Amino acid sequence: MLSPAVGLKTHIWNNNAYSIALMCMFPVLLLLLAFACFLILGSVSSEPTPVVDGVSWTLYPIEASWFSAPIYDALMRTYLNIPWILIAAGFWFLAAYHYHERIISSVMNARYVERRDEPLLYDTLENLCISRGLYRPKLAIIESPALNAFASGLEEKSYTITVTRGLLEALSPDELEAVLAHELTHIRNEDVRLLVISIIFVGIFSFVAELAYRGFLQKSRSSGRSDGRLKILGFILIGVGYLLSILVRFCLSRRREYLADAGAVELTKNSDALVRALEKISGKAKITDMPDSLAEMCIENASTGFFSMFSTHPPIKKRIETLRTFAG
Repeated sequence: MLSPAVGLKTHIWNNNAYSIALMCMFPVLLLLLAFACFLILGSVSSEPTPVVDGVSWTLYPIEASWFSAPIYDALMRTYLNIPWILIAAGFWFLAAYHYHERIISSVMNARYVERRDEPLLYDTLENLCISRGLYRPKLAIIESPALNAFASGLEEKSYTITVTRGLLEALSPDELEAVLAHELTHIRNEDVRLLVISIIFVGIFSFVAELAYRGFLQKSRSSGRSDGRLKILGFILIGVGYLLSILVRFCLSRRREYLADAGAVELTKNSDALVRALEKISGKAKITDMPDSLAEMCIENASTGFFSMFSTHPPIKKRIETLRTFAG
């Protein structure tokens, strides 16, 4: 049971415990996805009924029908392939773990900078880290007029804070310090690591779902048969699994922005600077061609209308109101 929230650190501990519990859902969703894939491929399969340990699966523990028999087959195939499914997911995760920074830099054309390149940016972050005895993350810049920033990384040596050129040009020194403190708090709270891990797992879901769809198309063309009811059920399960993974990622992200804002104020002792920075960022945060998964890591990732309910970030207006109420 989570302890009552009596301060910022307690909020962070509770939030991390909640996040870990949510992350435990991913293996379950992964097996659900595997079952759906076997169901879809089974709807067009012309292979004979498998035999395990000399026993045919024609003797189902339930009455065989167009519905029960293929579902039982898909369940058994999923069960027998659990080790391979988890091994494949593990290899994917390890590759993403070691190369995610290079992937992010390549996708966004971000370049790492040192003090000689951006002295104000470098010195501001260094001073924040020295004041609290923190390891200084690397710094990177995206040449974009948008006003945004994000933190990434899975361990101390790979932590990076990336800012846009537009942000550097639009903010005053104290506003820039507030934004860097916000991203540094994401690193201190360890939610950057959890967000990156959740993005990796959602990437697995998307990739496997696409493979299942392509495999279905190929097998249906070659076999000339397809059970539409099983196909629909399989794709519904994939859709449900993908939606649940998105909701998990949403839960990991939204509350953490308030904690990062509070942490930035605690670091800088200047809530007004963060309020002014957020006001300038509002409506100008969209980075062209940034994947949605990376946009969720930014200081602002706005959604409007109906989709705002599923946004990974609370509205900037509410964040500003919260800052003025509790830190003003």
